[in-house]
Amino acid sequence: MKVSNRWKWLGSFLFFFALSAALIVYHYPVRVFTQSTQVHLWFDGARGQWTRVDGYRIHYYAMGPESGSPLVLIHGLGARAEDWAQLAPYFSRAGYRVYLPDLPGYGQSDNPANFSYSIADQAQVVTGFLDALGLRQVDLGGWSMGGWIVQVVALRHPERVNRLILFDSAGIYARPDWNTALFTPTTPGQIAQLNALLMPSPPAMPGFVAADILRISRSHAWVIQRALASMLTGRDTTDSLLPQLRMPVLIVWGSLDRITPIDQAQRIHSLIPQSQLDVIQGCGHLAPSQCAGAIAPAALQFLGR
Repeated sequence: MKVSNRWKWLGSFLFFFALSAALIVYHYPVRVFTQSTQVHLWFDGARGQWTRVDGYRIHYYAMGPESGSPLVLIHGLGARAEDWAQLAPYFSRAGYRVYLPDLPGYGQSDNPANFSYSIADQAQVVTGFLDALGLRQVDLGGWSMGGWIVQVVALRHPERVNRLILFDSAGIYARPDWNTALFTPTTPGQIAQLNALLMPSPPAMPGFVAADILRISRSHAWVIQRALASMLTGRDTTDSLLPQLRMPVLIVWGSLDRITPIDQAQRIHSLIPQSQLDVIQGCGHLAPSQCAGAIAPAALQFLGR
Protein backbone atom coordinates (compact mmCIF):
# COMPACT_ATOMS: atom_id res chain seq x y z
CA MET A 1 0.00 0.00 0.00
CA LYS A 2 2.80 2.39 0.89
CA VAL A 3 4.55 1.74 -2.43
CA SER A 4 1.29 2.31 -4.30
CA ASN A 5 0.72 5.61 -2.50
CA ARG A 6 4.28 6.69 -3.26
CA TRP A 7 3.72 6.10 -6.99
CA LYS A 8 0.42 7.96 -6.86
CA TRP A 9 2.14 10.90 -5.14
CA LEU A 10 4.94 10.89 -7.73
CA GLY A 11 2.43 10.70 -10.57
CA SER A 12 0.47 13.62 -9.14
CA PHE A 13 3.65 15.64 -8.69
CA LEU A 14 4.76 15.01 -12.28
CA PHE A 15 1.29 15.88 -13.58
CA PHE A 16 1.15 19.20 -11.75
CA PHE A 17 4.77 19.95 -12.66
CA ALA A 18 4.02 19.37 -16.35
CA LEU A 19 0.83 21.42 -16.09
CA SER A 20 2.68 24.29 -14.41
CA ALA A 21 5.42 24.19 -17.04
CA ALA A 22 2.84 24.21 -19.83
CA LEU A 23 1.07 27.21 -18.29
CA ILE A 24 4.35 29.12 -17.98
CA VAL A 25 5.19 28.40 -21.62
CA TYR A 26 1.68 29.41 -22.66
CA HIS A 27 1.65 32.71 -20.77
CA TYR A 28 5.35 33.68 -21.05
CA PRO A 29 6.75 32.00 -24.19
CA VAL A 30 9.19 34.84 -24.93
CA ARG A 31 10.70 34.60 -21.44
CA VAL A 32 10.98 30.82 -21.78
CA PHE A 33 12.70 31.19 -25.16
CA THR A 34 15.10 33.80 -23.77
CA GLN A 35 15.94 31.64 -20.76
CA SER A 36 16.52 28.60 -22.97
CA THR A 37 18.90 30.73 -25.07
CA GLN A 38 20.68 31.77 -21.88
CA VAL A 39 21.11 28.10 -20.98
CA HIS A 40 22.48 27.47 -24.48
CA LEU A 41 24.99 30.29 -23.98
CA TRP A 42 25.94 28.95 -20.55
CA PHE A 43 26.77 25.54 -22.00
CA ASP A 44 28.89 27.33 -24.62
CA GLY A 45 30.87 28.93 -21.81
CA ALA A 46 29.19 32.36 -21.61
CA ARG A 47 28.84 33.91 -18.17
CA GLY A 48 26.60 36.87 -17.40
CA GLN A 49 28.36 39.78 -15.71
CA TRP A 50 27.70 43.42 -14.83
CA THR A 51 29.54 46.70 -15.04
CA ARG A 52 28.66 50.41 -14.84
CA VAL A 53 28.99 52.94 -17.64
CA ASP A 54 28.12 56.60 -17.05
CA GLY A 55 26.18 55.51 -13.98
CA TYR A 56 24.09 52.94 -15.88
CA ARG A 57 24.15 49.27 -14.92
CA ILE A 58 25.16 47.31 -18.02
CA HIS A 59 24.75 43.57 -18.38
CA TYR A 60 27.02 41.54 -20.66
CA TYR A 61 28.14 38.01 -21.42
CA ALA A 62 31.80 37.06 -21.63
CA MET A 63 32.87 33.80 -23.26
CA GLY A 64 36.07 32.23 -24.54
CA PRO A 65 39.54 32.14 -22.98
CA GLU A 66 40.38 35.15 -20.82
CA SER A 67 43.72 35.43 -22.60
CA GLY A 68 42.05 35.49 -26.02
CA SER A 69 42.00 38.47 -28.34
CA PRO A 70 38.94 40.58 -27.40
CA LEU A 71 35.95 40.71 -29.75
CA VAL A 72 32.97 42.90 -28.82
CA LEU A 73 29.62 42.38 -30.58
CA ILE A 74 26.81 44.98 -30.41
CA HIS A 75 23.17 43.99 -30.99
CA GLY A 76 20.52 45.89 -32.94
CA LEU A 77 17.26 47.73 -32.36
CA GLY A 78 14.81 45.92 -30.10
CA ALA A 79 17.36 43.15 -29.62
CA ARG A 80 19.60 41.88 -26.83
CA ALA A 81 22.91 40.12 -26.18
CA GLU A 82 21.32 36.67 -26.46
CA ASP A 83 20.68 37.28 -30.17
CA TRP A 84 24.36 36.46 -30.79
CA ALA A 85 23.91 32.98 -29.31
CA GLN A 86 24.26 31.18 -32.65
CA LEU A 87 27.29 33.08 -33.97
CA ALA A 88 29.34 33.99 -30.89
CA PRO A 89 30.37 30.39 -30.00
CA TYR A 90 32.22 30.09 -33.32
CA PHE A 91 34.47 32.93 -32.20
CA SER A 92 34.95 31.75 -28.62
CA ARG A 93 35.81 28.21 -29.78
CA ALA A 94 38.41 29.76 -32.10
CA GLY A 95 40.12 31.32 -29.06
CA TYR A 96 38.62 34.82 -28.98
CA ARG A 97 37.43 36.41 -25.76
CA VAL A 98 33.94 37.47 -26.81
CA TYR A 99 31.92 40.19 -25.06
CA LEU A 100 28.17 40.60 -25.69
CA PRO A 101 26.78 43.68 -23.93
CA ASP A 102 23.14 44.70 -23.61
CA LEU A 103 22.90 48.36 -24.61
CA PRO A 104 20.99 50.69 -22.28
CA GLY A 105 17.27 50.13 -22.80
CA TYR A 106 17.66 46.53 -23.94
CA GLY A 107 18.05 43.09 -22.43
CA GLN A 108 19.02 43.11 -18.77
CA SER A 109 20.70 46.53 -18.75
CA ASP A 110 19.16 49.65 -17.19
CA ASN A 111 16.34 51.47 -19.02
CA PRO A 112 17.10 55.08 -18.03
CA ALA A 113 14.25 57.50 -18.68
CA ASN A 114 16.69 60.40 -19.13
CA PHE A 115 18.75 58.72 -21.88
CA SER A 116 18.42 59.78 -25.53
CA TYR A 117 18.89 56.29 -27.06
CA SER A 118 20.53 58.02 -30.02
CA ILE A 119 23.29 56.41 -32.07
CA ALA A 120 25.80 58.97 -30.80
CA ASP A 121 25.00 58.36 -27.13
CA GLN A 122 24.90 54.58 -27.52
CA ALA A 123 28.34 54.81 -29.18
CA GLN A 124 29.57 56.68 -26.12
CA VAL A 125 28.25 53.86 -23.93
CA VAL A 126 30.11 51.27 -26.03
CA THR A 127 33.35 53.24 -25.62
CA GLY A 128 32.64 53.50 -21.89
CA PHE A 129 32.07 49.75 -21.81
CA LEU A 130 35.54 49.19 -23.30
CA ASP A 131 36.98 51.54 -20.67
CA ALA A 132 35.13 49.82 -17.83
CA LEU A 133 36.55 46.43 -18.82
CA GLY A 134 40.02 47.79 -19.53
CA LEU A 135 39.87 46.87 -23.23
CA ARG A 136 42.28 49.22 -24.97
CA GLN A 137 42.00 47.67 -28.45
CA VAL A 138 39.36 45.26 -29.74
CA ASP A 139 37.87 43.73 -32.82
CA LEU A 140 34.40 45.26 -32.97
CA GLY A 141 31.23 44.04 -34.66
CA GLY A 142 27.68 45.35 -34.86
CA TRP A 143 24.39 44.13 -36.28
CA SER A 144 21.78 46.46 -37.81
CA MET A 145 21.52 49.48 -35.46
CA GLY A 146 24.52 48.00 -33.66
CA GLY A 147 26.46 48.21 -36.92
CA TRP A 148 25.68 51.91 -37.09
CA ILE A 149 26.83 52.35 -33.49
CA VAL A 150 30.15 50.59 -34.08
CA GLN A 151 30.78 52.69 -37.19
CA VAL A 152 30.57 55.78 -34.99
CA VAL A 153 32.85 54.22 -32.37
CA ALA A 154 35.44 53.35 -35.03
CA LEU A 155 35.25 56.84 -36.52
CA ARG A 156 35.59 58.58 -33.14
CA HIS A 157 38.23 56.23 -31.72
CA PRO A 158 40.05 54.46 -34.58
CA GLU A 159 42.92 53.63 -32.24
CA ARG A 160 40.57 51.38 -30.22
CA VAL A 161 39.41 49.21 -33.15
CA ASN A 162 41.69 46.65 -34.82
CA ARG A 163 39.09 45.26 -37.22
CA LEU A 164 35.46 46.18 -37.83
CA ILE A 165 32.62 43.84 -38.84
CA LEU A 166 29.26 45.20 -40.01
CA PHE A 167 26.38 42.70 -40.08
CA ASP A 168 23.35 43.90 -42.13
CA SER A 169 24.19 47.35 -40.83
CA ALA A 170 22.24 50.57 -40.78
CA GLY A 171 24.12 53.86 -40.82
CA ILE A 172 24.12 55.42 -44.27
CA TYR A 173 21.35 57.82 -45.22
CA ALA A 174 18.43 55.78 -46.57
CA ARG A 175 14.78 56.43 -45.80
CA PRO A 176 13.07 53.10 -45.03
CA ASP A 177 10.50 52.02 -47.61
CA TRP A 178 8.71 50.05 -44.89
CA ASN A 179 6.66 51.16 -41.91
CA THR A 180 9.05 51.79 -39.00
CA ALA A 181 6.11 51.56 -36.56
CA LEU A 182 6.23 47.79 -37.11
CA PHE A 183 9.16 47.69 -34.67
CA THR A 184 6.60 48.42 -31.94
CA PRO A 185 3.71 46.21 -33.11
CA THR A 186 0.27 46.58 -31.61
CA THR A 187 -1.55 43.76 -33.45
CA PRO A 188 -0.73 40.17 -34.49
CA GLY A 189 -0.96 41.33 -38.11
CA GLN A 190 1.81 43.85 -37.54
CA ILE A 191 3.99 41.16 -35.96
CA ALA A 192 3.49 39.07 -39.11
CA GLN A 193 4.45 42.04 -41.29
CA LEU A 194 7.58 42.66 -39.22
CA ASN A 195 8.59 39.00 -39.41
CA ALA A 196 8.17 39.11 -43.19
CA LEU A 197 10.63 42.01 -43.27
CA LEU A 198 13.10 40.33 -40.93
CA MET A 199 13.32 36.90 -42.54
CA PRO A 200 12.46 35.08 -45.77
CA SER A 201 9.46 32.75 -45.46
CA PRO A 202 8.76 33.36 -41.75
CA PRO A 203 6.96 30.54 -39.91
CA ALA A 204 3.41 31.02 -38.71
CA MET A 205 3.29 32.36 -35.17
CA PRO A 206 0.90 30.83 -32.60
CA GLY A 207 -1.55 33.27 -31.07
CA PHE A 208 -0.23 32.86 -27.50
CA VAL A 209 3.28 33.78 -28.68
CA ALA A 210 1.98 36.86 -30.49
CA ALA A 211 0.06 37.90 -27.37
CA ASP A 212 3.23 37.74 -25.25
CA ILE A 213 5.21 39.73 -27.83
CA LEU A 214 2.52 42.43 -27.82
CA ARG A 215 2.55 42.55 -24.02
CA ILE A 216 6.32 43.10 -24.03
CA SER A 217 6.07 45.61 -26.86
CA ARG A 218 3.63 47.75 -24.87
CA SER A 219 6.07 48.09 -21.99
CA HIS A 220 9.24 48.66 -24.05
CA ALA A 221 7.91 50.56 -27.06
CA TRP A 222 9.04 53.93 -25.70
CA VAL A 223 12.73 52.97 -25.91
CA ILE A 224 12.47 51.81 -29.53
CA GLN A 225 10.35 54.81 -30.49
CA ARG A 226 12.89 57.20 -28.98
CA ALA A 227 15.75 55.43 -30.77
CA LEU A 228 13.89 55.41 -34.09
CA ALA A 229 12.95 59.08 -33.81
CA SER A 230 16.61 59.94 -33.32
CA MET A 231 17.80 57.74 -36.19
CA LEU A 232 15.22 59.09 -38.62
CA THR A 233 16.52 62.64 -38.19
CA GLY A 234 19.56 61.54 -40.21
CA ARG A 235 21.94 63.55 -38.05
CA ASP A 236 24.15 60.57 -37.18
CA THR A 237 24.43 59.08 -40.69
CA THR A 238 27.90 58.04 -41.74
CA ASP A 239 28.00 58.39 -45.55
CA SER A 240 30.49 61.25 -45.58
CA LEU A 241 32.61 59.74 -42.80
CA LEU A 242 33.10 56.11 -43.84
CA PRO A 243 35.97 56.90 -46.28
CA GLN A 244 37.96 58.04 -43.22
CA LEU A 245 38.11 54.50 -41.82
CA ARG A 246 41.52 52.91 -42.13
CA MET A 247 41.15 49.62 -40.26
CA PRO A 248 40.14 46.44 -42.16
CA VAL A 249 36.35 46.21 -42.49
CA LEU A 250 34.23 43.13 -43.22
CA ILE A 251 30.67 43.74 -44.44
CA VAL A 252 28.39 40.71 -43.96
CA TRP A 253 24.91 40.84 -45.48
CA GLY A 254 21.92 38.62 -46.10
CA SER A 255 21.08 38.70 -49.81
CA LEU A 256 17.34 38.86 -49.04
CA ASP A 257 17.51 41.56 -46.35
CA ARG A 258 14.45 43.82 -46.58
CA ILE A 259 15.22 46.03 -43.55
CA THR A 260 18.60 47.17 -44.87
CA PRO A 261 18.58 45.98 -48.51
CA ILE A 262 21.70 44.72 -50.28
CA ASP A 263 22.19 48.01 -52.16
CA GLN A 264 23.07 49.57 -48.80
CA ALA A 265 25.80 46.97 -48.33
CA GLN A 266 27.16 47.80 -51.76
CA ARG A 267 27.07 51.51 -50.95
CA ILE A 268 29.00 51.00 -47.69
CA HIS A 269 31.48 48.77 -49.54
CA SER A 270 32.07 51.50 -52.13
CA LEU A 271 32.68 54.10 -49.39
CA ILE A 272 35.33 52.01 -47.60
CA PRO A 273 38.07 51.14 -50.11
CA GLN A 274 39.71 48.50 -47.89
CA SER A 275 36.42 46.73 -47.06
CA GLN A 276 35.44 43.18 -47.95
CA LEU A 277 31.81 42.31 -48.75
CA ASP A 278 30.47 38.84 -47.94
CA VAL A 279 26.90 38.27 -49.17
CA ILE A 280 25.09 35.33 -47.53
CA GLN A 281 22.73 33.90 -50.12
CA GLY A 282 19.15 33.15 -49.13
CA CYS A 283 19.40 34.93 -45.78
CA GLY A 284 17.59 38.00 -44.51
CA HIS A 285 18.18 40.64 -41.86
CA LEU A 286 18.58 37.98 -39.17
CA ALA A 287 21.56 36.39 -40.93
CA PRO A 288 23.87 36.42 -37.85
CA SER A 289 21.31 34.27 -36.05
CA GLN A 290 19.72 32.19 -38.79
CA CYS A 291 22.78 31.77 -41.02
CA ALA A 292 25.58 31.71 -38.45
CA GLY A 293 27.20 28.61 -39.94
CA ALA A 294 27.50 30.30 -43.34
CA ILE A 295 28.89 33.52 -41.83
CA ALA A 296 31.47 32.10 -39.44
CA PRO A 297 34.19 30.82 -41.84
CA ALA A 298 34.72 34.14 -43.66
CA ALA A 299 34.44 36.11 -40.41
CA LEU A 300 37.05 33.95 -38.71
CA GLN A 301 39.33 34.20 -41.72
CA PHE A 302 38.96 37.98 -41.66
CA LEU A 303 39.71 38.20 -37.93
CA GLY A 304 42.71 35.91 -38.30
CA ARG A 305 44.52 38.18 -40.72
